[in-house]
Amino acid sequence: MLELKKVALLLCVLASAALGQGAVRSRSQSDRSRRVAFNPFTDSQTAGVTEWTSWFNIDHPGGNGDYERLEAIRFYYRERVCARPMAMEARTTDWVAAADTGEVVHSSLEKGFWCINKEQPQGRICSNYHVRFQCPPVQSYWTNWSEWGPCSTTACNDVGIQVRQRKCISAQPMPLLLVPACQGYHSERQECSTPPCTAKWSPWGRWGSCSVTCGGGRRIRRRTCDRSSVTVQCTGRPVDAQKCGKSPCPAKCQLVCTGGRPSEDCSRCVCAGHVLHGEVHTVTGAPVAGVYVALASQPKAVLARTDTKGQFKLEGVCSSSSTLIAISKEKFVPITISTISNTTGLSQVRAVLKSAEKPYIVKHPEDKVRYEGGRVMFCCKATGSPLPDKYYWYHNGTLLDRKVYKYEEDLVLRDLRMQQSGQYYCKTSSAAGSIKSTPASLTVIEKGTPACNSTPEMHLIRLPGDCVQPGTDSRLYNAGRCPHNKCAGSLDFDTRCRDAAGFCCGAQNMDSRIIDCGSYSLPIRAVTQCGCQKCLQPTVLVRGRVVTADNDEPLRFGHIFIGKERVGTTGYQGGFTLQITPDTQRLVVNFVDPSEKFLDTPKVFILDKKGGSIYHNVKVMRKKIPIDINAGETNSINLGEIQGEDPIGQLVIPPNSFHKDNGDIYEGTVKASVTFIDPRNITTAAAAPGDLNFVDDEGDMLPLRTYGMFAVDFRDETNKEVLGTGAVQVLLDTQHVKMQEHISKMKLWSLNPDTGVWEEESDFSYTQTTGGHGRSKREERTFLIGNMEIRERRLFNLDVPENRRCYVKVRAYMSDKFLPTEQLEGVVITLINLEPKPGYSSNPRAWGRFDSVITGSNGACLPAFCDAQRPDAYTAYVTAMMGGEELEAAPSSPKMNPNIIGVSQPYLDKIDYQRSDHEDPALKKTSFKINLAKPNQNNFDETNGPIYPYKNLLGCENSPVDANHFRFFRVEKDKYEYNVVPFEENDLTTWTGDYLSWWPNPQEFRACYIKVKIHGQKEVMVRSQNLGGTHRETKGKLYGIRDIRSTRDMREANTSAACVEFKCSGMLFDQAEVDRSLIKLLPQGNCRRISTNNLIQEYLIKHSPVAQNNDSHAFTMLAPVDPLGHNYGIYTVTDQNPRVAKEIAIGRCFDGTSDGFSREMKTDSGVALTFSCPERKINRESLFQRLQTNPGQTLSQMARDMRESEGLQVQRSSTQVVAYPSEQRMGTQGRRFSSTSRRRMPMRTQQRQ
Repeated sequence: MLELKKVALLLCVLASAALGQGAVRSRSQSDRSRRVAFNPFTDSQTAGVTEWTSWFNIDHPGGNGDYERLEAIRFYYRERVCARPMAMEARTTDWVAAADTGEVVHSSLEKGFWCINKEQPQGRICSNYHVRFQCPPVQSYWTNWSEWGPCSTTACNDVGIQVRQRKCISAQPMPLLLVPACQGYHSERQECSTPPCTAKWSPWGRWGSCSVTCGGGRRIRRRTCDRSSVTVQCTGRPVDAQKCGKSPCPAKCQLVCTGGRPSEDCSRCVCAGHVLHGEVHTVTGAPVAGVYVALASQPKAVLARTDTKGQFKLEGVCSSSSTLIAISKEKFVPITISTISNTTGLSQVRAVLKSAEKPYIVKHPEDKVRYEGGRVMFCCKATGSPLPDKYYWYHNGTLLDRKVYKYEEDLVLRDLRMQQSGQYYCKTSSAAGSIKSTPASLTVIEKGTPACNSTPEMHLIRLPGDCVQPGTDSRLYNAGRCPHNKCAGSLDFDTRCRDAAGFCCGAQNMDSRIIDCGSYSLPIRAVTQCGCQKCLQPTVLVRGRVVTADNDEPLRFGHIFIGKERVGTTGYQGGFTLQITPDTQRLVVNFVDPSEKFLDTPKVFILDKKGGSIYHNVKVMRKKIPIDINAGETNSINLGEIQGEDPIGQLVIPPNSFHKDNGDIYEGTVKASVTFIDPRNITTAAAAPGDLNFVDDEGDMLPLRTYGMFAVDFRDETNKEVLGTGAVQVLLDTQHVKMQEHISKMKLWSLNPDTGVWEEESDFSYTQTTGGHGRSKREERTFLIGNMEIRERRLFNLDVPENRRCYVKVRAYMSDKFLPTEQLEGVVITLINLEPKPGYSSNPRAWGRFDSVITGSNGACLPAFCDAQRPDAYTAYVTAMMGGEELEAAPSSPKMNPNIIGVSQPYLDKIDYQRSDHEDPALKKTSFKINLAKPNQNNFDETNGPIYPYKNLLGCENSPVDANHFRFFRVEKDKYEYNVVPFEENDLTTWTGDYLSWWPNPQEFRACYIKVKIHGQKEVMVRSQNLGGTHRETKGKLYGIRDIRSTRDMREANTSAACVEFKCSGMLFDQAEVDRSLIKLLPQGNCRRISTNNLIQEYLIKHSPVAQNNDSHAFTMLAPVDPLGHNYGIYTVTDQNPRVAKEIAIGRCFDGTSDGFSREMKTDSGVALTFSCPERKINRESLFQRLQTNPGQTLSQMARDMRESEGLQVQRSSTQVVAYPSEQRMGTQGRRFSSTSRRRMPMRTQQRQ
């Protein structure tokens, strides 16, 4: 009993304390908005024993303020906060009560506590608060009321009762005497009523059919009455009648037939006994079976179908009248032709069907920039067979209303508004399919806004290796540049498909500055202001060489086609150059061998729209040697090129399937050549035609994954006339399909040589056969069978559409330092998808797809197949090429370094990055292999690249340079180029018109090189210092510097040579006056000029003025204006692309000829200058040795040398540019000290004696 009294007393004390706190909490509303101590709310149902929770702090005052939300606290701390807190206390983390901080705060027992920064006086920010809540350990309280139950009556217009309930909850049961009971009722009742009774007609039903077809009749429709009670009725009738068939009944058929009688429907004349004979062939003369034949007036009423010979017969067609016949078949263009009649009661018709071709975009919309209120036109045009007849325009993926915008092929937008910015594309369709154009971007600029940002963006250029800016130790300088974006300029006419003169942001003002390199100074022209000006239109070139995939035999004098137009011929070595119009979006080039030794190969080339010349090493397949087969028998030809392994499939040709161009069946011996591109041989990947894409029904271009391609060539016995075939079968052995889900998706495709797009030929079906097929034992095999007709000389493909796709991020750099400012553009990155083995591990010998992408300012994103379940299900080889030069990949051995590879752990281990020399150092270093593991978006380590989901292309393209990516770099050490006017040779749009521009003409680039021979044990750096020589604007001013290390001649000991670039003489950018550049060539170190080419010396003497050549360690000349050749040791090449011009000139310089090309230095021909650079011998003791033997005399000598050195110092000019100042000083001092040491040698010798 005493214990119960103590507990009751404790409850009374706690209750009093709670009431006291409640009194404190009862404050004015204004006071509560400033500070919070406790919430004035007190629940009478939860009064009793209470306690405080622990302190909670889930937010910090950064951002908008400090938010201690009750909902968030419950999320993190679950059951630690009661369902209905009685009160709340808030204090700062410094233990200051919220009421004493002077801050404006808010609180609520339902929401929690919050403080907003912008509400605080005098710019203060909220303190960091933590809160706690007062909760009763024993909680007896009512739950919320339930929803009102249904009304007790359901009859209309009636009154009833509805009920709702609640429950009394006690979370921690205690002895009954200590638990306060819930006060109130557990249920409530209220009166309810139902809606009044109604009766309403349903909508009228459809009209019934007319009682007659002509002459007048009637039709009826009905409705029903929907009522909620029998006590009410609908007003009106349930049946409605209407007159119909008012047209007068026709008279008898008025068709007059000179022979026969009118048909029952009076649509044509019918002659009993008369017959129409017809034949249907392809354009190659092959008969077409299964063609639908109908009258043109009734095309859906099929009257006949052609047989296997392409023939059909229609009876009852009168021969005295001309009848239009409709001919149609799937995958062919339907036609309508007229019959040819004669007097024998027979009519004849001969039809030629052309294969249907899906639409293909030949004119894409182009990017435009306009001011608000202006106009713009987007154009789209497509070809196909039949021609597309419908065009649709989309804005940001939304179809535009044709009635509003009144568009067809062209879309015109007037009175532009800001919200009309975005991407526009067209979609066109025909009976053969649909296709979408590439999207064009429209940028609408607000009126009064500058077209370009006048402030240049940062552009760091690399300074010479001996140029270190004092105080910074930096070899980089910010020269600034303008982003080459399109801008809204002043157009003469703004509704053209292609703006006549496009405008871009470019350098408007440049400032001449001097860079302090410590020992010398360097001039530079830096961009200070950008503006909108006419775009530079660079020439877009595609270059390359066409060779066979087996032994690199060149395709000599091959024909080059773009579409159906022949545009060029390959050279003797297989080389080609194509100039492409700037509006080209997709370039399809078909290489045709007139000698017919190689397969006709269509290629889809990527383009560098910035004017960079892309070099393509094109591989073609050699045709298979023909075999003799009998046209009258069933013939099977294996599809597979791997010796010792089963073929992938077979080509089965039924007997009597061959036909001539006129449609006649060919009988006799057939010369059959079937060339198969086997994906099990990775070396054939480069020879695959097209780009392995197809267009789906929605018009989107999607990727394919190949299981093999083949081309056929059937000829008669004389090997002259090309033969066609009727229906043939293609068998695919399912054992070679490693992914079982691909079997049901497998299709047979053919390549359109004009568009480079694969088009579906047929599906495959299952069959089982028993046979050896080259095996030692007979077993049952499962094949997929596809049917096709060889109507044209096309390539065929065994492919499946693949939807497991990703993007791979790759960047290319100038060196293995991987500096973000030294990224290379215009590099062709190629990715080859490898085929999986059984069990989803990749097969390094087989490939399934390849893709190429050119790097831009932010790298490249390559499409690839990937898998989320097995990281090694798909694997890829990746290579990089720039102008015919292979780039090296980041190394993976001897130890994997994430900082060098560019991919962080642990994702790097999952990808299993390996460079090609990972296991064998003797192999080339120009590719790497990775697992294409699809990133897991729930794993943070895999959300930052280098592999991105297919739907996140924008994330890949816009990824920052510090995000994960794979890396290639250029192996060009000991080479440096400096231009006073910065210019990026891989982006011709960065050219600036200036007197000091290295390249004076952006449409034509002239590269000049001089060959310098070096006699010496080591390679030597050679610098060309290029200044203006005779032009009044540039005389004595620097154009640029070129450094290059000499290359060893492997055939001659102690001999090397350097091909040094120099500034060509000629017109400057204003094309007004010639400047003969002043060139100074300076080898590094202890070098002495020992000979000069007689021809170049004679030329320079005859063409005044003549530069002085007093220094034996250098050579100075005024560069020749004429393009001298290898006899002078000068190599000059002019091209529309600077990189190509330099590559050709360097190749000739290495070879020492005017028309050759070599990458091995030949020092015995084509040399202009010869220097002797012997290695300096050490002929005196070191300082350390002298200090040991005679320290007193050594220190005295050092003091004398220092005094002499100070007396010899001279003041240099502040703007002088010197060559290798540090090395030259070392060389001079070395020579001076050497002579001194030689003079003092006898003295020291005597002293030692």
